[in-house]
Amino acid sequence: MTLGGSVPGAGAGPVPLSPPAATLGESPCWDARSGRLLWVDIPAGRVHYLIPDTDLYGWYDIGRPVSAIVPREVGGFGLAVREGFAVLEPDGTVRIVAPVEADRPGNRMNDGACDRAGRFFAGTKAEDDTPGAGALYRLDPPDTTHPSEPPRLVRVFADVTNSNGIAWSPDERLVYYVDTGTGRIDVCAYDPADGTVSDRRPFAEVPAEAGLPDGLTVDADGGVWVALWEGGALRRYTPDGRLDRTLPVPVRRVTNCVFGGPDLDVLYVTTAATDDREPLGGRLFAFRPGIRGLAAHPYRG
Repeated sequence: MTLGGSVPGAGAGPVPLSPPAATLGESPCWDARSGRLLWVDIPAGRVHYLIPDTDLYGWYDIGRPVSAIVPREVGGFGLAVREGFAVLEPDGTVRIVAPVEADRPGNRMNDGACDRAGRFFAGTKAEDDTPGAGALYRLDPPDTTHPSEPPRLVRVFADVTNSNGIAWSPDERLVYYVDTGTGRIDVCAYDPADGTVSDRRPFAEVPAEAGLPDGLTVDADGGVWVALWEGGALRRYTPDGRLDRTLPVPVRRVTNCVFGGPDLDVLYVTTAATDDREPLGGRLFAFRPGIRGLAAHPYRG
């Protein structure tokens, strides 16, 4: 399917691109291999993709709620779906590789991303937003010396209300994490050798009147960009936690953002539908903020 829509030049604010609106757009991901921007519509169970230079748009039907997508080193993609971690094979089939919280049918997976070593981090939340019902998990790549064994699943944090954005500093010594229920971005020390997280502490508080922190990304200068649910904006924080920029988005429910394009200089923004008063709700937005981002790392499973 071909649709129009082009990314604005530097200095312009976020503009909507032409793909149709999602009910709950999330997890934008730039796939450098194919030059595609991918994102999900969680309740629709779809992964959307757009090739900006050609305006080619399409989607994959995952057949179940899907909340995160990452590139996969051997082809296809890694997914977070309702049941847990999965892969979308190059032939379009979906395979569950690590079930999560099968004993909690009221929970589902939410946002996620991979570190440089190909570990896939994603968390959960209760559909009814029960406080503390979720957790953050890490899925390690399979052990190539024991290919018949399932990949190792580690619970990183418990007592999570709404596991959301996760991203790493450029040197990968820090990891930033959002549990939306806390109203803040946290930062932790990160050991890239084994994927362990320690010394979790507040990085930036988001005042309630500004919205709720949702998905996030880190730029090449170490700045942290966070989407504000019910806040109609993106915020950028400097590496020392100082608010640097606030960028309005013409939709209240801003869900996530990621840098993409061949030069990683376009910031793509996902949103969720609201009501008839916001006709742009659920649309994909893009702009050039004058800063470049970091490449997405693939899942090595």
